[in-house]
Amino acid sequence: MDFGLVLQTDPPASRVVSLMQRAERNGFRYGWTFDSAVLWQEPFVIYSQILANTTTLRVGPMVTNPGTRTWEVTASTFATLNDMFGNRTVCGIGRGDSAMRVAGRKPNTLARLGQAIDAIRDLAEGREAEVDGQPLRIPWVKDGNLPVWMAAYGPKALALAGQKADGFILQLADPYLTEWMVKAVRDAAAEAGRDPASVTICVAAPAYVGDDLAHAREQCRWFGGMVGNHVADLVSRYGEHSGMVPEALTAYIKGRHGYDYSHHGRAGNPSTDFVPDEIVDRFCLLGPVEAHIEKLRALRELGVDQFAVYDMHDAQETTIDAYGAEIIPALDR
Repeated sequence: MDFGLVLQTDPPASRVVSLMQRAERNGFRYGWTFDSAVLWQEPFVIYSQILANTTTLRVGPMVTNPGTRTWEVTASTFATLNDMFGNRTVCGIGRGDSAMRVAGRKPNTLARLGQAIDAIRDLAEGREAEVDGQPLRIPWVKDGNLPVWMAAYGPKALALAGQKADGFILQLADPYLTEWMVKAVRDAAAEAGRDPASVTICVAAPAYVGDDLAHAREQCRWFGGMVGNHVADLVSRYGEHSGMVPEALTAYIKGRHGYDYSHHGRAGNPSTDFVPDEIVDRFCLLGPVEAHIEKLRALRELGVDQFAVYDMHDAQETTIDAYGAEIIPALDR
């Protein structure tokens, strides 16, 4: 199993770079960041510094979207980083939550997202693609390689990930829901004539190592609120009891009463008081080292190829170090 580190690009950027260096030293192979230009600093600028100050770490957004940048700009940015640092980027992409809504826009449609996945990958790898009806090719790209991994929750999005994406990003670590969603992605890949095993499965969730479970929950409760934004979209689209989405995912948002993006992804987010302890425990990895290892082994058995640690809490360094010293080595066995 591979491991990734996920950070927000809060200033100073030098701290983001330092934490990514620490992650690489501890055996993490991927470095991810949020991508929301108003809430945080521009991640692609910081990727250049991360890549320059690490040796093998692969970097990318978790996740970008088709709406905040034109597709040729996104592709050219990835291709430039790859040309400079040797194909060490991954494009995580989704419909767009905070990046779009904070700017007063709606998330992109799945149809547009599917078109963007194809176009961004083709352009970044030197092939011609159609962008807004115009055929384009980036002529200077040589030997480019850009895996595109798609974030998804709902049935139509999961199907799209299976049909088009090189990887699937699931932002929660509940084994029951992971099994359900991985199956949906792999089934869609098979129906599209693809090898289901060719789709990399990445689970991303907060991890907090320590014995004080109550404190860990409060540091990670924000995650249930963040996931709740996507769940609310699913409920509005499919209904709470449609059978299209597991009630194990949708039931907990009944007490949700809006969301303030100024606290997005941060410990102590006041918009997440509706999230019960049960959801925090299910969606996150909390507790002593042994609890993390046990849950990660269960996820690996379900086909998860990478666990990406959301490290937005008050124990960033100690979590990275604990994973490097005890948890990553245990999952190598």
